Amino acid sequence: MNDAVILRVSATPSAPALVLRPWRLQDAAALVDAYRDPHLRRWTSSVVDNAADAARWLRSQQEGWATGERLDFAVLEEQPHAPDGRLSGSVVLKEAAPGRPWAEVGYWTAAHARGRGVAARALEALTGWAFDTFGATGLERLELLHQEDNLASCRVAHKARYELDRILPAAPPVFPREGHLHVRHAG
Repeated sequence: MNDAVILRVSATPSAPALVLRPWRLQDAAALVDAYRDPHLRRWTSSVVDNAADAARWLRSQQEGWATGERLDFAVLEEQPHAPDGRLSGSVVLKEAAPGRPWAEVGYWTAAHARGRGVAARALEALTGWAFDTFGATGLERLELLHQEDNLASCRVAHKARYELDRILPAAPPVFPREGHLHVRHAG
């Protein structure tokens, strides 16, 4: 399923077109480069310091596609000088399964792509695809979680029409601070 799934987002007057596709082992160098950003590292639990870390992370994304438990897309900005595009982030659909009424989404954005609507546009594309793909088998709701002090993630959630549902209590060590649960319903 994963090699056939490619999502496209049209360019806007201020931003290039996006391509969302499953991660490939060839993305390792770009992934390591993205993870050099201390801001990204603050909000993610993954450690990608070198090529070996990247290869492990990429293999885990491929396993997620194989099992259907974690459908993670590389977000690439189309660029004329880069035929495969420039890695700008990631969006993921977690735990979507036939008959299950909810799934979770997540995302991160590379430093060079922040503040240009990349995350919100990619999340919107993933959301539409998720409801189109899994809606007929029961998907009714997508949930987005972030730490309460991650204001950029909160803005992305609102731009992608995920409404704040409730404040979640801290659950250390995995979630050391309160969080926000945003929800988007099918339809």
